Amino acid sequence: MRVELRNLCKRWGNVVGVDNISLEIKDSEFVALLGPSGCGKTTTLLMIAGIYKPTSGEILFDGRIVNHIPPKDRNIGMVFQSYALYPHMTVFENMAYPLKLQKVPKDEQRRRVQHVADMMGIGHLLDRKPGQLSGGQQQRVALGRALVKDPELLLFDEPLSNLDARLRLTMRGEIKRRQMELGITSIYVTHDQVEAMTMADRIAVIKDGKLQAYDTPDELYERPRTLFIAGFIGNPPMNLINGVEVVRDGEEYLARHQAFCLRVPAERGKHVAAKGEVILGIRPEDISLADDGQDGMRGEVYVVEPLGRDDLVNVELPGNTFIHFLADPALRLKPGTPVALCFNTEKVQFFDPRTERSLLWH
Repeated sequence: MRVELRNLCKRWGNVVGVDNISLEIKDSEFVALLGPSGCGKTTTLLMIAGIYKPTSGEILFDGRIVNHIPPKDRNIGMVFQSYALYPHMTVFENMAYPLKLQKVPKDEQRRRVQHVADMMGIGHLLDRKPGQLSGGQQQRVALGRALVKDPELLLFDEPLSNLDARLRLTMRGEIKRRQMELGITSIYVTHDQVEAMTMADRIAVIKDGKLQAYDTPDELYERPRTLFIAGFIGNPPMNLINGVEVVRDGEEYLARHQAFCLRVPAERGKHVAAKGEVILGIRPEDISLADDGQDGMRGEVYVVEPLGRDDLVNVELPGNTFIHFLADPALRLKPGTPVALCFNTEKVQFFDPRTERSLLWH
């Protein structure tokens, strides 16, 4: 199913939940709605489901406007954060309930539930009650209940938030694999950018009810269009340094700051030179310790956060400027250790401090 949102808005009096969002989701595509709490992503999902009515704008399924079609007639499956399983019913009864409402014959109910349950790895649990299941098993039941209807559209509302980190990783792969196998168009609401980056074909980034960007994970990561996207996409987050001025120096460009002076590639520097003070962005993985004899920016380790494979090192530069980078734990860096850092200048980003928009990507 192809889904299109045209100038979609939702207001409650003076409160704006969704502000003029337009986007198109291709058939069989997996799209994530990503943003902080209260940004309007769940409100958007509930309008697509038919639970909320838009204040204005249109929702189209395969080119047909569905604004006034009730949820039960939209042929959607929905998976919630809370699982929403009936505690007094068995797994079979929970999964068969949508089919019972559709008056599907009992033999067909049994066949379809058993098929989906086996596919989800819970075929041996059909006689149990939800209270006898683990969190991951309950989430599989909720997903299976959505799939048993043979929906044309799957909607997910932060379905993994209640699971522990290891189980979240497993279920991320499970959901993505099933979606690819079945080819069902899917819309996935999350505030977790790791979930969005690893699962989605495209990501709609939302802030304050407005669509900030709609693009592939790689594009959002490599070419952030706004300061918000730069800081929100990526883990650990991008370093954002204020008060940088880019000037031309012969055939080269220099990014000057009270704590450092960097040579910037011409293809980046030419867009920023003579713009006055700008914000420089650089990801922690694009910063390294300077080699012996290599000139780097001088600083002092402020704090070290072990992450297992890497250490996240926070460094204080002159002028009370702090940046963080990823270091090999074998280096055993400690607070107070003097260091010299090098930036991969092929990866630096620049933003206008007034508009908060990228000066490199439009």
